[in-house]
Amino acid sequence: SMLLTGTDSHIAGLGNMAEFTAPSQKGKPGYEGYINDSVVPIPALLKEAGYNTFMAGKWHMGEEPEHWPAARGFMRDLTLIPGGGSHFDDMWGANGSPQLYTYNGNPIKALRPGFHSSVDYTAAIIDDIEDHRDDGKPFFAYLALQAPHDPFQLPADWLDRYRGRYDAGYDAVRSARLERMKSLGIIDRDVTPFPRLPNVPAWDDLSEDEKQQSARRMELYASMVEHMDDNIGKLIGYLKTQDLYDNTLVIFLSDNGPEGNNMEMGPPWDNSNVSDWGQKGTFIQYGPGWAQVGAGPLRMFKGFVSEGGIRTPLIIAGEGVEAGGRISDAVTHVMDIPATILDAAEVTHPDTFDGKPVAPLQGLTLTPVLANASDAVRSETDWTGWEIFGNRAIRMGDWKLLSLCAPFGPGDWQLFNLKDDPGEMIDLSDKHPDIRAQMIQHWDEYAKRNNVIMPDVSPVCRG
Repeated sequence: SMLLTGTDSHIAGLGNMAEFTAPSQKGKPGYEGYINDSVVPIPALLKEAGYNTFMAGKWHMGEEPEHWPAARGFMRDLTLIPGGGSHFDDMWGANGSPQLYTYNGNPIKALRPGFHSSVDYTAAIIDDIEDHRDDGKPFFAYLALQAPHDPFQLPADWLDRYRGRYDAGYDAVRSARLERMKSLGIIDRDVTPFPRLPNVPAWDDLSEDEKQQSARRMELYASMVEHMDDNIGKLIGYLKTQDLYDNTLVIFLSDNGPEGNNMEMGPPWDNSNVSDWGQKGTFIQYGPGWAQVGAGPLRMFKGFVSEGGIRTPLIIAGEGVEAGGRISDAVTHVMDIPATILDAAEVTHPDTFDGKPVAPLQGLTLTPVLANASDAVRSETDWTGWEIFGNRAIRMGDWKLLSLCAPFGPGDWQLFNLKDDPGEMIDLSDKHPDIRAQMIQHWDEYAKRNNVIMPDVSPVCRG
């Protein structure tokens, strides 16, 4: 919701994931479980400004027809409406029941035989652009790839691309990646990484069968990432062959940190035969040990507002990007993406839309950084905030105030300097009580500004 509106999720209608809306939040503004009418999605603004607007992929922002992509500004779409499930043509959801897909605003009863999410979503975007290429209009395309979201599922010829690559285990692979990050200057030599979680056994303590199965899970995940990348390459290749690439701003990002939470999957999912893993009908995840590999030195993973859950890769290339190949340390937020897109398209965010007042953009345009005119989009005193499942954070410059509930944190505010301590290991609350107090005040401002209602029931917190 923040990616498509530039407004905090607690205002946009997704103050919590719809599936986990707490009793204290039900029926409250900002917790509708879909993008509400107090915000305007950027595809609607771009469509009004003369753009063709296309979407393919996962939606998870409202399951009624008035909330589908076709009703929120997309001219054409091929969409998985719920939050996740099979990547194949069986259309199974996480609970094994059929999932809703739409094509150009209409529900579809069946996917093409041989469907795979990464292949077909990418092909849909290419077809949409091609079908409208001669109408003289610019396009906005949103490719919301389902991969590498679990279940890890791949075409047959992709299943064994990484056989044996991860036999050394998550401890050794994580250590090697951290050393490489240090040698490349991505993290400092003296950074202390967040330790292996206490519920994750040391690799050497696993049985041989456990090691083989765990390594196989990571092999399938890696194959999913490369398969996804292969299809993104087809889209980029299409843009280049049609002389569209040089006039297109390409933004690629991950939606959250690695997934370390395992779900217990029952029938019709069947993981009993390891040799079948990655095929249709299997639901493979890789668990917290490998998620910590993906998070590098960072604390925790998806579902948490610690750095492992919210610090994600972002690549921007193409029109408007000067001196490419740079790595930027600018503090940015997902809400900056809509502001950047509207800036590039020279479209103004309105005060009203369809006769209704809409919340203003909270994100900032990244244009100064992309144009190599500035190293930052925020000052050292600007701050941003987060809340999900009752866990909270405020970022201001290099400072971060974090509150994680038990058993993942003390349930109280901790203060970290992310420049020196990206793993959020050293609580500086006692050394800098003034900064801690200032940032607690910012949290109060954030919660009031965005109508944050703390959940009385959380999927991650005890009690």
